[in-house]
Amino acid sequence: MSIPAIEAYDEIDSTNAEARRRAEAGEVGPVWITALRQTAGRGRRGRAWDSPTGNLAATLLYVTDMPAADAAQVSFVAALAVADLAEACLGPGLGRVKWPNDLMIHGRKASGILVESGSRPDSKLWLAVGIGVNLATYPQDVERPACAFAEFMSAGPPKPRDALEILARSFEAWRQIWTREGFAPIAAAWTRVAHGLGEPCVARLPNQTHRGIAEGLDPDGALRLKLDDGSVLRITAGDVFFGDA
Repeated sequence: MSIPAIEAYDEIDSTNAEARRRAEAGEVGPVWITALRQTAGRGRRGRAWDSPTGNLAATLLYVTDMPAADAAQVSFVAALAVADLAEACLGPGLGRVKWPNDLMIHGRKASGILVESGSRPDSKLWLAVGIGVNLATYPQDVERPACAFAEFMSAGPPKPRDALEILARSFEAWRQIWTREGFAPIAAAWTRVAHGLGEPCVARLPNQTHRGIAEGLDPDGALRLKLDDGSVLRITAGDVFFGDA
């Protein structure tokens, strides 16, 4: 199975920003854009994403004819690829995925995924699937405890390019399954490596906060949160926390 080309920079403002610039100039990909260092890396909701040398920062740019609502499921495809990378580096069972796509190791965040998109003149959609993985180091002053692969690898973490090749191959395998068979096998695979299902959960939405038990995924990828009164709330966007959060 072939993977898209990988284009590498020593330094860039943001791999997602570069993917957007290329998409808006008409480039269709598929291409992985990676950099040893980002000077303006971004996470979800406009948060800064620290990208020191030694960690993985990469974005896949490609075009799809899927409707936007379905294309957003690529976030779960990316999460499975990151989970596969963790298994390849750390062994089975250590990396788990918190809804929708954060890689957790012993309850600490080790990666982030940012999906951006836009429409094209031909009515297709461009997607920029940005993935950052803490391979060598992790940020200290963050809302949620973080970690890096290096803590759990006596021989040291992989080089970012080597990690990207593992990640890209896994992403392509899951993307092909998603394209052929739809979201159901992606949801099933995600559930097998999920963090926090069946546990108390706090969901922070833009204007409100809810507490309940995280039950699992709806067929479209929404998180089902069972509230104290027995009703089920669908979480389609927001931040979820487990444990003492």
